[in-house]
Amino acid sequence: MRIWLLLKILLHPLNWVQARIDAWVMARVKRQPGPIRVPRHRVYIVPTRFGYGFALLGLVMLLGAMNYSNSMAFALTFLIGGLGLISMHHTHGNLVNIELRAGRSRPVFAGEIAHFEILLDNPSPRARYALELAWPRQPALASGDVEPRATQSLLLSQPAPSRGWLPCRVFSVSTEFPLGLFHAWTWAELELSCLVFPRPAPAGGREPPVASGSGGLTSGHQAGHEEFAGLRDYQRGDGLRSVHWKSLPKLGSLMTKQFHESLERELWLDWDQLGHLETEARLSQLTRWVLDAEAAGRRYGLRLPGQRVAPGQGEAHQYDCLKALALHGL
Repeated sequence: MRIWLLLKILLHPLNWVQARIDAWVMARVKRQPGPIRVPRHRVYIVPTRFGYGFALLGLVMLLGAMNYSNSMAFALTFLIGGLGLISMHHTHGNLVNIELRAGRSRPVFAGEIAHFEILLDNPSPRARYALELAWPRQPALASGDVEPRATQSLLLSQPAPSRGWLPCRVFSVSTEFPLGLFHAWTWAELELSCLVFPRPAPAGGREPPVASGSGGLTSGHQAGHEEFAGLRDYQRGDGLRSVHWKSLPKLGSLMTKQFHESLERELWLDWDQLGHLETEARLSQLTRWVLDAEAAGRRYGLRLPGQRVAPGQGEAHQYDCLKALALHGL
């Protein structure tokens, strides 16, 4: 092990030093809710490979000017050196006082790609150009410009292998503007997470359980398109078409129109009905049933050990059921 480490240091000294510096810096990065303002002392800057070539060119020109005592060669050398110093100043200043905020992160299913939205605020009266976001030791994933006193939204992508909350890790904000001679960067970690639902079982496989209750079809009250039956309080998941808007000014609350119609029995998706499967396989199958029931327009509920989601319908109800499945046992 020691011999391998020694060979690594001897063969790749710059990479080893860079890795040690990154480890030292990232150990001091704290997870924050945001906004995070990038101070001047938290911006790190090093020459790029073009910067090293530019410096080598300036050194060769300086040696030539000294050898021939040519005043024009000296002037050109000092001009190039001044250009490099100005470039370093602008590269460093392009990142100073940028503010980072956590945006939205839409839920995904296990096995998909999670996207974390990072908001870059520019409070200064000058634009910031070519800002890039990346995970540690990886290529840039997103880049963009931020206009004066404006906000730019950039996305960081990361695979979501398993269900639950996937936190946004430490990431870098960097720039090489304006000439690409220097690379300036800083590290940040925002309190941002993506909810990962269980991977759904393949469609067309196991059928959902028989709905609970007695009889085949019953008469009930639900938002529909037949004989008007009255009003009830608005519930999350009710369609906007079924809302009785005329009663809002009078009652001060939303009411939903009800119609008489034949209803299918409420569908219960029960954990215990899949007792022969392992935990993750059960969650995968329940996820598939939730998606199928929602697509079919059914009213469905969910029963899990220690948790129960009452029957309902709509995008919000589907999210509640999938969230319960994603966080079960975690």
